[in-house]
Amino acid sequence: MSQRFLSNILLTFVWVALTGSFVFLNFLFGFILSFIILWVTSLSSNDSKYFKILPKIVFFFFFFSYELIKANIQVAFDVVTPKFYMKPGIVKVPLDAKTDIEITLLANLISLTPGTLSLDVSSDKKVLYVHAMYLSNKEKFIKDIKQGFEKRLLEILR
Repeated sequence: MSQRFLSNILLTFVWVALTGSFVFLNFLFGFILSFIILWVTSLSSNDSKYFKILPKIVFFFFFFSYELIKANIQVAFDVVTPKFYMKPGIVKVPLDAKTDIEITLLANLISLTPGTLSLDVSSDKKVLYVHAMYLSNKEKFIKDIKQGFEKRLLEILR
């Protein structure tokens, strides 16, 4: 997989050197073009993990950016308005993540979004305790974590 990524980067730099335009959009276009070329040339091989994971990483980046912006707006709105809309609470989120790296990445992603903070992991690594500033519905909160961050993260890591 890393060999495909390095080939993708190398072809991107070849594209940029050939066009002579060193702007971000040209790098992005070169990366996408080289990704497509590598994908088409490797259709007959069984090594397609890179071509499945890279789009998931890109979509995860946009998903996380959306969640980050949404949480920032919610917290900022609560700060600038005279009334507090907070309904804090601590939730036990059951984990499908099994390894230490999966649990650590999930906990850090949760803590990076304003309004949520990962507090602890149970000793058997089956539950993550999360503090939420805006907890109106525990089941919906758990579902959002499980179907959002955890599901997408595990698709990339497994």
